[in-house]
Amino acid sequence: MHKFFSNRKWVIIIVCIVLALGFMTLSVSTRNNRSMPPFIQRFGNDIVGITSTVVAFPVNTVRHGSENINNLINTYKENQQLKSQVSTVVSTKVKNQALQQENAQLKRQLKMNASLTDYQAITSNVLSRTPSAWQSQFIINKGSSAGVQKNMPVLGGNGLIGRVSEVNTTNSKVELISDNSDSSNKFSVAITNKDGKTVNGLINGFDRNTGELIMGHLNTEIKLNKGDKVSTNGLGGITPKGLYVGSVAKNTTDDYGTSSKVYIKTPASMNDLEVVTVAAKKE
Repeated sequence: MHKFFSNRKWVIIIVCIVLALGFMTLSVSTRNNRSMPPFIQRFGNDIVGITSTVVAFPVNTVRHGSENINNLINTYKENQQLKSQVSTVVSTKVKNQALQQENAQLKRQLKMNASLTDYQAITSNVLSRTPSAWQSQFIINKGSSAGVQKNMPVLGGNGLIGRVSEVNTTNSKVELISDNSDSSNKFSVAITNKDGKTVNGLINGFDRNTGELIMGHLNTEIKLNKGDKVSTNGLGGITPKGLYVGSVAKNTTDDYGTSSKVYIKTPASMNDLEVVTVAAKKE
């Protein structure tokens, strides 16, 4: 009896193996012959696909958003670095231009100082210049401690540009030759033409557009030409005689052929003064 049950167990195992192999063979054969998988399998695959899509969408959105944010941050940092580099380049360029300009003015002042044989040259820097008084005055960094005195002539670019009007211990105020206000002390000058004839007059105007001084209210038939030299004539006893002011730029005449207004070009630009020289008369 025991032997029968033992043989029966093996028979059942062999039958199960045969049936399993048969089902596997049938399943493979059916799958190969069908264009689509069974309904249950397709349903399960669709569920898995939809679930994957739903899960993948926010994940991909977050991933792409994170990448975009990182790219934006990197772009911003790079933009800031480029701005900083451009700002540095511009600042360096402006500084170099300012130094070159100042160097050129210093060279002109040194050359002019060497020609002031009768004067002691006191080289000064312009400290301040207000827009409201741009054409009338400015402050220099030399005062009585450096030997500056009131009414001393101030030169720039090989020519007279003004006189000292107020002196402090460490700084002074300069009255410009271009000051055309009624309260200013007019500069008395003389123009000498090629024939050696001289016309005296006062600087009483300034053309802001051309940067030229104006010598007006003349009544003379002496012919003046472009390029004729203009210098101080010493009349009035304030400014010494013989200081170079500039040259005639143009000469206007009235209906009677007499000179009525002369425009004078100065060697130094009244709008660009950084370094000037105070001329102290040697004892």
